[in-house]
Amino acid sequence: MNWKRLLSSQRLGLETQQQHRDDRTEFQRDYDRLIFSAPFRRLQNKTQVFPLPGSIFVHNRLTHSLEVSSVGRSLGNDSARLLLDRHPELASTHLTELGAIVSAACLAHDLGNPPFGHSGERAIATYFSEGDGRWLQTYEDPETGDRLTPTQWNDFIHFDGNANAFRLLTHHFEGRRPGGFVMTYSTLASIVKYPFSSDLAGNHQKFGFFDAERADYQRIADELGIFRVDTPLGTLRYVRFPLVYLVEAADDICYEIMDIEDAHKLKILTTADTRELLMAYFSPERRDEIQRNLSRLDVHDVNEQIVYLRSCAINALEGECVRVFVDHEQEILDGRFEGTLIQRMSDTPRKAYEQCVSTSYGHIYHSKDVVDIELAGFRVMTFLVHQMVEAAMHPDRAYSQLLLNRVSRQYQIRAPRLYNRLMAVLDYISGMTDVYALDLYRKINGMSFPII
Repeated sequence: MNWKRLLSSQRLGLETQQQHRDDRTEFQRDYDRLIFSAPFRRLQNKTQVFPLPGSIFVHNRLTHSLEVSSVGRSLGNDSARLLLDRHPELASTHLTELGAIVSAACLAHDLGNPPFGHSGERAIATYFSEGDGRWLQTYEDPETGDRLTPTQWNDFIHFDGNANAFRLLTHHFEGRRPGGFVMTYSTLASIVKYPFSSDLAGNHQKFGFFDAERADYQRIADELGIFRVDTPLGTLRYVRFPLVYLVEAADDICYEIMDIEDAHKLKILTTADTRELLMAYFSPERRDEIQRNLSRLDVHDVNEQIVYLRSCAINALEGECVRVFVDHEQEILDGRFEGTLIQRMSDTPRKAYEQCVSTSYGHIYHSKDVVDIELAGFRVMTFLVHQMVEAAMHPDRAYSQLLLNRVSRQYQIRAPRLYNRLMAVLDYISGMTDVYALDLYRKINGMSFPII
């Protein structure tokens, strides 16, 4: 792969039209288009890790995405600067805009997440693989003979927010223009963390695009010159688009470090434990320097001390990931790079990061409040999926008609094809906020009534 071809401002759905001309670059327009969009605004009411809302402010999907975008911009800009030193002949290419591309992709990376975070993803997938939706695998429409293909069934039993983000950005919803958000090819490729179809997902339930968007990703990948990998007949797999590594690193950095800070605010972690976790990212000399800075700044507020340590840790991780990305440029362009940028960092920051991950799984993700929201979210999501699937499959029933009347026309929930109908159900439900999903659950169950 080569940078000149990989970095393209071509827009999905506008391949034959002349590009818009103004003072913004095409990738800055991607960023602006995302940040003013309704799906992005809805992230403010979607769970990141800890329950929403609360008396203590912690991260939701919106604040997380903004922070990831900020770190992603730094990763892209710093990488571009070093790569241009190495390849001055690329100064007139889009390589100079790496920061803008990565920051836009970072804004979009969580757009496809359903309510209640990973619990919502699991609820959707297990409804089809273990729950009441299993019968749909072998269902055949008595009038048309229509049924789900094996790949389409895998889309449902491995439902994943990553693939759903790509669908949200590219799908031609009813009343919308072809190409969805009409994003640039390079920005779209940057959000596909797992560039293969669902029938290659395996037990990890991670893949990059649904069968409905398979042709769109294939068009983008082939145009950008992303290498295709030999796979069994009927499946599709590509190597990663290089900027995916930077988007992934920005997400991992913010996810892990900010969860530690949130856990400290919620008193799940003590101040001493939090300081120890964050100080572990630095050499003894750097630790002494940080301590002197804290003394010189006369910072007595404990939370402000943690904020300063957090910012230092993020800066250290950002610099390390840029170094790994640039040092392994050729491996990445050849499609031979294995693992993540964080996994290839030097020993001190890598081991510190691994310790944070271990602490998060041991003390944060299994804490009572987090488990309680997962249990509740699983219940709510399973119920809503079941009710809407039943309504979509039996639209002539009186109760089904009441439910379907709630659904916006943009979702083709009355589509003649079975696959499209079920995907429309998931489009509707995955686009809900936590608050909306819970409110709908209560109303359907008669637990709350509208004011008359």
